Amino acid sequence: MAGTRDKKRARTETEEEAVPGEIEPTTADDDAPVAEPSIVNNKCSDDFDGDIEDDAPLVSNYKMSRAIFNGHECPYLDSISRQNLDFDFEKCCSVSLSHVNVYVCLVCGKYFQGRGPATHAYTHSLEAGHHLFMKLDSGRVYCLPDMYEVSDRSLSDIQYVLNPKYSEEDVEKAGTSPSWSRALDGSEYMPGLVGLNDMKMNDYANVVFQTLNRIAPLRNFLLRAENYVECRSVLVQRCGELLRKMWNPRAFRGHVSPHEIMQAVMSVSNKRYLIEKQSDPVEFFSWMINTLHEGLTSGKRRRPSPVTTSLQGELEVTTLAGTGKAKDSVADIVDKMPFLMLALDLPPTPLYKDALERVTIPQVPIFDLLKKYDGTSVHDDIRTGRRRLRLTKLPKYLVLHIKRFTSNQFFTEKNPTIVNFPVKGLNLAECVPVPLETKNNNSDSPVDAVYDLVANIVHEGKAGAGSYKVHVYRSAEGVWYEVQDLSVIEVLPQVVALSEAYMQVYQLRE
Repeated sequence: MAGTRDKKRARTETEEEAVPGEIEPTTADDDAPVAEPSIVNNKCSDDFDGDIEDDAPLVSNYKMSRAIFNGHECPYLDSISRQNLDFDFEKCCSVSLSHVNVYVCLVCGKYFQGRGPATHAYTHSLEAGHHLFMKLDSGRVYCLPDMYEVSDRSLSDIQYVLNPKYSEEDVEKAGTSPSWSRALDGSEYMPGLVGLNDMKMNDYANVVFQTLNRIAPLRNFLLRAENYVECRSVLVQRCGELLRKMWNPRAFRGHVSPHEIMQAVMSVSNKRYLIEKQSDPVEFFSWMINTLHEGLTSGKRRRPSPVTTSLQGELEVTTLAGTGKAKDSVADIVDKMPFLMLALDLPPTPLYKDALERVTIPQVPIFDLLKKYDGTSVHDDIRTGRRRLRLTKLPKYLVLHIKRFTSNQFFTEKNPTIVNFPVKGLNLAECVPVPLETKNNNSDSPVDAVYDLVANIVHEGKAGAGSYKVHVYRSAEGVWYEVQDLSVIEVLPQVVALSEAYMQVYQLRE
């Protein structure tokens, strides 16, 4: 009985020492194994699946002092292989094809989804022994499967290649710096004038991208991602990414792949323009600038944008009475019409051979073609009637389309006529009446109408086949280059003047 009372007294004293509402802290043995987070239904019990809160600070049950490690603390930093990294392709997982939470393996360059246990990136780190992964959305680097973030200055070059950023000073120097850069393989390239991959038959798009890169106001606007960060247009975002990569002075390669922007083009155009099917670069250029303008103005076409401020001019269209829209009128109808591109009609090709039984290729000066817009020449058209055209406002960049192809129900025919045009000093005042402007002395005088050629798209081959290339003028060096997909070679101005020009872009001389 005494022993029983002693046990009851000891139990009562223990209950009195415990304060209600408090929990005594438990101490674990330092040598005891740390419990791993359990995985149920492919999800971590700590809500760490790599998909919901992928950028949240890493908290692991391992004994770590912090979730971010410096470069000298990570033993895998030297395993990065920069020559395997290529950020030009579509950012989707190579296993699940998902676009959410995509990481790139910094060792092999493959894309994987997620970061937590049971994700493809985590599995790849265990199977292949590759431990460093970069998130493509933010550029942050993580070590798997150890679950910590790596922060080191040596990773800044990879982050810059992933997402190049330019200050206002960099943008101002973009078209004036003649410097060259060196890629990882030792080859030299010109920032802003690099080759574009021909994935199959997208040469028509490559020449348009090179041409857009020569329109300085539009290019400078797209180089600064802050200008359109709130724009919802996928095409605007992809076009900006392409131009920023083309102007990257610290790129790993001396060329860029337009894979992502072509994916956006196919999606936005409802597969009107494809990678595996060649199209007309003039039609693609017209669709491209109109779609960019619509995206930058949120669908409000009357609002100005870098596209219209650079390319838009104005025409005075006079429809003669009794024709076209004036068929029920006794007087001519005069309209003002904005334009982004002017079409030039070539004379028909000769049907007969010359005296020596040779087929001659005719030549025509570009000034004769521009007389279409002198305000006095009458042009007949079945749909629009008889009209006279006159320029009333000149754009900063004049785009000319030389109509070489004519189609009917049976075939497409190409006009091989050579157009003689000046590479520098195209004075519109010599062939068409230019608009007047008021000077400081209150007297009206013709506006400056002298243009210099900056881009010239050429078609080589027969109609329905052949290929496209573009001549680009690099003003920083004063040199012309011929760009055809990945090939970038220097050419003489005389070669540019003798080419079968299909579309040209002239810059107004300041």
